[in-house]
Amino acid sequence: MTIEIQHDPALKLGQTVRFGSATLTADGTVADGGDGTGPNPHDLYDAALGACKAMTVLWYARRKALPVEDVRVSVDRDASGERSGRYVLSARMTVRGPLSPAQLEELLAIAEKCPVHKLMTSVSTEIHTTLALES
Repeated sequence: MTIEIQHDPALKLGQTVRFGSATLTADGTVADGGDGTGPNPHDLYDAALGACKAMTVLWYARRKALPVEDVRVSVDRDASGERSGRYVLSARMTVRGPLSPAQLEELLAIAEKCPVHKLMTSVSTEIHTTLALES
């Protein structure tokens, strides 16, 4: 899948992000010179982790017929050491349903294995950027 990003001329920094037929607006904070109309790139990165954990737990619970009624995830960021190579995300998952302590531990172990968690912690990402001039 190709994700398309294009500047929204109505916004200072805002970008329309297209994922197939879905769209969202990414923007900088007002303090960073944007309009604050959507998540900034760090927010999107952090949200990918939380969404992946929630979706992985729901998928697993359904597959194993575990009585999960709802999953919520909050992600807190500590970017204070980012420039020196340390970016800390703390995910807190809340699960609703009549689950035993053993089932909760099982779900926590599965959340730690979500694809984005693995991508962020175990994979070396290569980025290749090209530039084209439009006339």
